[in-house]
Amino acid sequence: MSSDNQPKRKLRSARWFGGTPFDAEHTGHALQAGLAREEFEGKPVIGIINTWSDLNPCHAHLRERAEAVKRGVWQAGGYPVELPAMALGEGYMKPSAMLYRNMLAMQTEELLRGQPIDGVILLGGCDKTTPGLLLGAISMDLPVIFCPAGFANGASYRGERFGSGTGPFKWAPELIAGRLPVSEWQTIEEKIWSSPGTCNVMGTASTMTALAEVLGFSLGGASSVPATASKGHQLAAAAGRRIVDLVWDDYKPSDMLTAASFANAAKLAVALGGSTNATIHLIALARRAGFDFSLADFDAVAQQVPVLANVQPSGEYIMTEFADAGGLPALLTELASQLDMSQRTVAGLSLAEQVAGATVVDSDVIRSLDNPVAREALAVVNGNLAPNGAVIKPSAATAELLSHRGPALVFEDAADMAARIHSDELAVTADSVLILRNCGPQGGPGMAENGMLPIPKKMVEQGVRDMVRISDARMSGTSFGTCLLHVSPESWVGGPLALVESGDTIVLDVAARRIDMLVDDAELARRRARWQPPKPHYLRGWGALYIEHVNQADQGCDFDFLVRRGETPEPPIFGKL
Repeated sequence: MSSDNQPKRKLRSARWFGGTPFDAEHTGHALQAGLAREEFEGKPVIGIINTWSDLNPCHAHLRERAEAVKRGVWQAGGYPVELPAMALGEGYMKPSAMLYRNMLAMQTEELLRGQPIDGVILLGGCDKTTPGLLLGAISMDLPVIFCPAGFANGASYRGERFGSGTGPFKWAPELIAGRLPVSEWQTIEEKIWSSPGTCNVMGTASTMTALAEVLGFSLGGASSVPATASKGHQLAAAAGRRIVDLVWDDYKPSDMLTAASFANAAKLAVALGGSTNATIHLIALARRAGFDFSLADFDAVAQQVPVLANVQPSGEYIMTEFADAGGLPALLTELASQLDMSQRTVAGLSLAEQVAGATVVDSDVIRSLDNPVAREALAVVNGNLAPNGAVIKPSAATAELLSHRGPALVFEDAADMAARIHSDELAVTADSVLILRNCGPQGGPGMAENGMLPIPKKMVEQGVRDMVRISDARMSGTSFGTCLLHVSPESWVGGPLALVESGDTIVLDVAARRIDMLVDDAELARRRARWQPPKPHYLRGWGALYIEHVNQADQGCDFDFLVRRGETPEPPIFGKL
């Protein structure tokens, strides 16, 4: 709808800026900010939730990106207001950025609810930022557009493509084994992120921004733009213009999202060879939107859709090459037969219309359904070790280890692992199954990315580069290896992982979707009787709120009180004059 011919429906912000003496406080503050009445009265107020921070270099350019959004909002006749929010930088945030995803979700929702906001632009991209922003926006249910930060520039090392995360993970064993000088490792550190922007492989960041786009939250192609490309600012300005139209049309997430939207997103996640973290975030997003979506649903999808994106860690290339090959719009044209392309987007188009004209430029980077990179990008396994499920990424694992039997080698927690994993005294063989517990949502706390346990130094020296690893932790979307993750229920709350002892035989059979420990029920009952719940990490503050209310990984790690159905009332406003 053209901004020159807007219907004058009552704006939400009119409760603050109503043009009566009772609104003097709100009007006065807008005037205090240096605005003239004609700049804000009767105009849609557009919130720009900006996750810029000095401690999140992936978002270093979002200050300028916000200015581009403002330009578009002003052009369309809106009133833009920038609202700083938590950045959730993966690199610095301890004990885990995941501990704070729900805080960003709550912050986003309440920033919008408590202030005169009619629509919102979300600026983010680093792993937990995208789902955190979307969770809050879905619950608030105002017109919204997500603008991804974009990914970092590419790099190479020793003549090979060097991806963020995948590159250092590949070379770290050589450092551990003493075959890579520290000076060379410092060169590697310079290449991990060679510009502002998120990881330049199909890690959690690129996976989640792509899912945001297929869910309809972004303008077409926005998730396939490098952070340093001028097109990012152009799309941000276009989003600023478009959000004003969405406000006048009152087009909200609840008008756009359907069960088919989330099925599309799950299919895309596996077609991308995307991060296993997508299982947690997409389940949480679906439940916030009022749809049931489970690990079983994800697994059903994963068995239907192969990997089409030849991008690290499941493939060869990096995100800059994926973008040059046609990016997400081109991949969606290859995947169209598997998707419901009638789903709507914030552009006012169906998915089919949004990708019309997109073509694959390089068919080795973006594959067709009859020439996939791999047949399986995600598998959900169950068994007496993971009654509620665990996930593995076969496309980034060693094929020979997807069916494996070996003795357990148990680490009690991340500290125990760090202290012993490279010890010369470690009782480990290539057949050992490395088990890490007490690293789940409550046990972590916050379910850190410890699930890609390092290969022990003793094994690296013998040339071993992969082993079966099992944990209730997550792993980075840039990681690879035969890692079984998100074991649910977690060991901290008494899940079976808490009962495993070193030497127990563990059997993994991904094809059969099984993970079991060969311990009889009577012995497990004896171990259960001896087990004692650990003391909570926190007795107060955010940490206590988190561990008291977080759901398990198979339920999306959301807070129980945030998933509840029911409307939250608009804040009352009473004049002071």
